[in-house]
Formats: sequence, C-alpha cells, structure tokens
Amino acid sequence: MHLFRLSTEDLASATFAISPLQEAMLSLRMWKHPGSYPLQTEWLDRLRPGFERLDTVLLRSLVATSNKNVPDFLTPRPATPFPDFHSELARVRSLPPERLRRELENTHLPHDRVLPEPLAAGLSDPAGLLGRIADAVAEYWERCLAPAWWPRARPVLHADVVHRSRILAERGAAALFTDLDGRLHWADGVLTIRRDWADHDIEIEVARRGLVFVPTCFATGAVTSISDEHPPTIMYPARGQAGMSPAPRPTPARRDLEQLLGAPKARLLAMLDEPASTTELAARLGVTPGAVSQHLGVLFATRLVGRTRHGRVVLYARTPLGDQLNG
Repeated sequence: MHLFRLSTEDLASATFAISPLQEAMLSLRMWKHPGSYPLQTEWLDRLRPGFERLDTVLLRSLVATSNKNVPDFLTPRPATPFPDFHSELARVRSLPPERLRRELENTHLPHDRVLPEPLAAGLSDPAGLLGRIADAVAEYWERCLAPAWWPRARPVLHADVVHRSRILAERGAAALFTDLDGRLHWADGVLTIRRDWADHDIEIEVARRGLVFVPTCFATGAVTSISDEHPPTIMYPARGQAGMSPAPRPTPARRDLEQLLGAPKARLLAMLDEPASTTELAARLGVTPGAVSQHLGVLFATRLVGRTRHGRVVLYARTPLGDQLNG
C-alpha cells in the first residue's frame, strides 16, 4: 500500500490539477492493452490510422506489460493547475540523461523483469534516447490527441475537478476521498491507496510539499508515482467520460420542456447533467459556440443554469431550479 501522511496544513493545501502530458502518456496504455478503457474504445478506433504512422514500437515500449506502469519522468506532477502540454514536455526534455536508465528500470524491471528492446538498445546513448522519446510523444500529441480528442477530454476533466472541489468544500476530506475511488481510505491523518500488485508498503510524508490530485481518463483506480522520490501526486479516474464519444448524441429533451423553453434551450438544459463548457456543448450539438452562448445566457439569466470559472474555462451546470424543471 501507499500511505500518505498528511498534517492538517497538508490537507488544507491539497489541490487539483489537469495534465495534458499525463493524459498523453497514460493514453498509451490503450494501445498496449486494448480493451482496458472501454469508454475510450471509440476514440482508439478513430485515432488508430494516425497512430500507426508514428513510431509505435517506441511509444508502446514506454508502457509496462504486466501492470501498465509508465515512467515517472513522463508523468511529472503538474507545476500549475492547468499546464500547457509543451511546457510539460520541456520538463521531460530537461531530465538529466544519466537518470534515464533508472527511470526506465523502475518501470519495467520489478514486474516485467526485462527492458523492452527499443529502450535497452537506446540506452547506449541516453541523451539521444531521451530526445527520441520526447519527439515521439510530441508527434503523438500533435497528430492524434490535440486535434479532436483533447478538446473533448479537457472539459470532462475540468468538470470533474469542479465536482470534486465542491465535495471537498461542502462535505470535507473523508467524503472527497470516498468519492474519488474505492482504493482510497482516510483515517487518522493517513490516506492509503491499496495496491494489489505491490509486495511492500511505502510511507510518504507529505511534509508541506503539497498533495495534488489529477483526474485521468486512463486509470481504473487511484494510482500514484512509482517512486516515492517525486512530489506527492494521486491520479484517479475522471467521471463523466461516457459523454466523450467522438460523435455524441445530444441528450433528448422532454417535449413539454421544448414547448416551454424552445428546442435549443431545452436540449442544452437536458445536456447539463455534468458541468460543460460552451465549446463542448457546441461540439455535441454541431452548432457554433456563439449560438450556444446566446442560449446559455438566457438560461443563466433565468437561474436555470449556473456557471463556474475554472482556470480559463467557464463551465455551466443546471441549478436546483433547472433540475426541477428538467425533472
């Protein structure tokens, strides 16, 4: 098990962040282990032609076969709540080459017992291998994820963070940890992550270093870094992924609600079971963001929806009055 020891100050300063680099790296799991993430299967099929034109041997080799681990240096703790992909990748490129072997061995040797051939061969030139890895990840991001997948995933991750932050504020840490994942247990200042594959416990003193929670689309339960050398981070499965289909169908609105509000506003109200941005709603409806913004403005003015700014993104959700009307 991983045991995070938190003081009252540590608990009060716990934060959430979203990492595009982490999502890129963890998404490689679905190429190495197809079927592991059924909510992303449609995207895998859609992205496959672009992925197969990349250095797939190198990219797949980054994921451990036995337990889907990814090297820690490729999933650094976000430095800000909403970092840019390229700024995160610059941190990867800055890894001292002499550390690369240890990072790769920590990922693969404990369970797979061997380094994948592309990595083992490349370690004769660590700096060159590090550069090839970073270049391959950058190309994967630009060709596969950034054009269509990330614009659908980002609002889901934002909405998750807003939801969890609200739970923490309204119901406290115990409720938050229970809601995050069943692997987490909170008692007496210790947050425990059960790890069925580990053969020993790791105790981590947060010690004012900050504990950051990061939602992801590519985990089946709460996980953390392989090594305890890194600043404490917990990744957990994001909620709301069911609405991420490449060609989502708008939630149908009730006929009487359409007669009252008009079809566009009624459909928007029905779609807001989870917080969503104007851009996401426009993509799901196949209309312009401007059109959606106009209708949301009316729903906001009539107190049927509320809005919350999270970083650079504004998320809309039904109010209790909107829930009653949508009922």
